[in-house]
Amino acid sequence: MIIEAIGIIHTPYKTKEECPIQPLYASGSPGSVEVFEEYGQGLKDIEGFSHIYLIYLFDRSGRIEFVRPTFLDDEPHGIYASRHPCRPNSIGLSIVKLVRREGNVLIIEGTDMLDKTPLLDIKPYIPRFDAISSASEGWTAGKKWRPKPGGRE
Repeated sequence: MIIEAIGIIHTPYKTKEECPIQPLYASGSPGSVEVFEEYGQGLKDIEGFSHIYLIYLFDRSGRIEFVRPTFLDDEPHGIYASRHPCRPNSIGLSIVKLVRREGNVLIIEGTDMLDKTPLLDIKPYIPRFDAISSASEGWTAGKKWRPKPGGRE
């Protein structure tokens, strides 16, 4: 299986410690998505969407542990029951706000990834298909937000 990057995500975050944990906690956090020229035609009509999914590579995630504590809980949970970046295939997924398009560059807000993250794909967020009102929160239900160790968001 061969997957190639279609672009690069640019954010203000150089280290994992600086980076917000989820897009919800990165509201207003600026960034841009540089789509490589050969993939640029695929951006046609993207301007009509307010939000997009970015699918990317956790290229600096670290050691994989299949059961580990998360930022919401000290109790260890399985990696597939969490959004921890240290995963077997290192694929990340974030919903970000699409501010505007400038040629092959998308200006976005709500970034929660490191600068120069390889972009694998983009998909539009479509509320009528993507918002599931009956979805359950699993073990995260009732968990309160906790800042990262060291007090960072």
